[in-house]
Amino acid sequence: MSADQKRKERATQVVRHGVARVLSKMGLASRTQASVWVREGRVTVNQQIVRDPEHPVVQGVDDVRVDGQRPQSAARHVIMLNKPRGLVTTTSDEKGRDTVYQCFANSHLPWLAPVGRLDKASEGLLLFCNDPVWAAQITDGPARPDKTYHVQVNANLDDSALAQIAAGAEVEGEFLSVVAISVLRSGKRNSWLEIVLNEGKNRHIRRLLSHFNIRVVRLMRVAIGTLVLGTLAKGQWRPLDLSEIDSLTNHSVKPSTQ
Repeated sequence: MSADQKRKERATQVVRHGVARVLSKMGLASRTQASVWVREGRVTVNQQIVRDPEHPVVQGVDDVRVDGQRPQSAARHVIMLNKPRGLVTTTSDEKGRDTVYQCFANSHLPWLAPVGRLDKASEGLLLFCNDPVWAAQITDGPARPDKTYHVQVNANLDDSALAQIAAGAEVEGEFLSVVAISVLRSGKRNSWLEIVLNEGKNRHIRRLLSHFNIRVVRLMRVAIGTLVLGTLAKGQWRPLDLSEIDSLTNHSVKPSTQ
């Protein structure tokens, strides 16, 4: 059996993915950017130029090259950003709004994608990574870490109100719940809550509190698993070290965020 026949036989035994997705999974670029490379004729599969980003390949079996070079999977790179309010969590916005990527201007970082998101009005700890498989463990995996938020609301809540929120509620046909909720401090007209989630549905906290006629004044994520935002200044970022990266997928202790 020839080498080409052996390669084809192995390929029938594994899952195929579109070539743009494979390049993205290697941490080289977003799937959108990889699709551009393919359409520009810069990508070959088994020495043949392909122009369809969905052209099926098997990573590690098919010979995929960009500009004639066989790419290597990029080393995992993870950073944390203290996201300011007013920025949308996307690479580009069809409405022309400012995005979180303006915080990285002139930083010469490799391609990085947000790990989850914070809505435009929210702020705080936001991760970015070039490894989509690792990122999926943090956002959707069965062992995903809890996310801790400090939330200013336009009310003072007693134990009964906290218990009602803790029990969760069906909102717009979707059940929303929290892992924990407590009062950090109270003023005359508002209070600060600490809320812990283990999932991140769209506008999760805002929708749940609105169901109980509570308006969110300010919302910031202060921790993911054992990783704490700490004193990182608004709009600033820093890379995570290996121990911090490992802690996000091997977490066991809730951080102290106060």
